[in-house]
Amino acid sequence: MARAVAVVFVIGGCCSSAFAWAADKVDPSGTWKWSMTINNQTINTTLKLKLEGDKLTGTMSRNDSQEVKIDDGQFKDGEVSFSVTRERNGQKQITKYKGKVDGDTIKGKAERERDGQKNERDWEARRETK
Repeated sequence: MARAVAVVFVIGGCCSSAFAWAADKVDPSGTWKWSMTINNQTINTTLKLKLEGDKLTGTMSRNDSQEVKIDDGQFKDGEVSFSVTRERNGQKQITKYKGKVDGDTIKGKAERERDGQKNERDWEARRETK
């Protein structure tokens, strides 16, 4: 009986270690894509991320335009966060992104301030696989 209990604990310990290892192996590196419609205009976004330790770097482009570097990239506990600064009509616009990685999907919120008002949108990206 004691031997059977010991075997159960050993197997249980191995399984929980395997689950913890799998959770630690979440990696947001890769190319992510999503689309959204604003004012009857579809915007296709491509996000390229690279994880080095807990530092997240990368670029973002919209409708295949020029890539813009992400700033303040972080990855912790399965969540990405970064900001993107664009210039439009001589004004800098900063959008802050946060999202949870779940396999080949990131779901989160993007927040931007415009004319003193905060605007928040949901975003959901899919990892491009080849």
